[in-house]
Amino acid sequence: MKHTILGFAAAAGLAMAGVAASAQTAVTYLFPAPDFLPAFAPFQLALNKGYYADAGLDVTFRIGQGGADVATQVAVGNADLGGGMGDTAMIVRANGLEIRGVALLGGQGLTQLAWRNDSGITGPADFAGHPVGVTGFQDTAYYNTLAVLANEGLSRNDVDLQALGPGGIIQNMIAGSIDAMAGVPEWIIAIQDAGVDLTIAPARSVFPAQAQAIIASDAFIAENPEAVRGFVTATLRAVQDIINDPAVAAQEYVGFVDRHAENVDQIERIMRFYVDSVYAPAEGRALGRFSESELQQIQDFYVANEIVNAAVPIADTYSNDFVAE
Repeated sequence: MKHTILGFAAAAGLAMAGVAASAQTAVTYLFPAPDFLPAFAPFQLALNKGYYADAGLDVTFRIGQGGADVATQVAVGNADLGGGMGDTAMIVRANGLEIRGVALLGGQGLTQLAWRNDSGITGPADFAGHPVGVTGFQDTAYYNTLAVLANEGLSRNDVDLQALGPGGIIQNMIAGSIDAMAGVPEWIIAIQDAGVDLTIAPARSVFPAQAQAIIASDAFIAENPEAVRGFVTATLRAVQDIINDPAVAAQEYVGFVDRHAENVDQIERIMRFYVDSVYAPAEGRALGRFSESELQQIQDFYVANEIVNAAVPIADTYSNDFVAE
């Protein structure tokens, strides 16, 4: 009899576990690049530390083919949420893709400018005539670079801008084939670790460059607001973990992402770079929230320089409804 009771108890436990599992809301998140990149560390921490599960979500990561592909797949419903930049929505909504940012991963900008100290460059005003690497000619880092150049009275034609992709930027900066670059913290750390002395300046020092953003379609937001809120809250919780203790976060991260297991020191330096230059809050604004005035300033520049086809209502490009004040 005792065995029978225990058997019923075990069966009941399995049944309840099945109910709990089914209560989780399935959410697909699409990255614009491989999900093992340190830029996406908050997502890996949130997944593996159970933050998404705590929010009632069963999250699956997928990898897209760049930012434009992510925006399209999210807009048409092939992915629930995706990774973009704070200005992604204003670029693609002009083309009929109804997405918006629902959280910013930091109060500063992702794009960093860096130049070799042996190049003779002392600041962006000296970029004229020099080879400068960007990922491509249709991404935010490139647009941010154009804005910085414009601030110095320079145009694209004054600078030898080269679209090299991430690997090409790193290799060419190390080799000295280019003198400067626009990119993200982990590329800069990789170049420095190869023995190249760099000076670094955030694009945000002269232009309201934005951090990474979580994007969602208007339709998904309307139909699944609690899923959006849960995903945003869990991800920002992981960002805060990194801010609170980059050393611990680095140890946890390399435990979850095997390919970085031998590089914990480098990962910690990358995380500290993000904490200081990307995740740091903007004055008067809580982590995760957008600034409408900054977005308007960005769009004004994009329209004036024909980077976007047309202006869209700024209020349609973001939502702060899912981030605490």
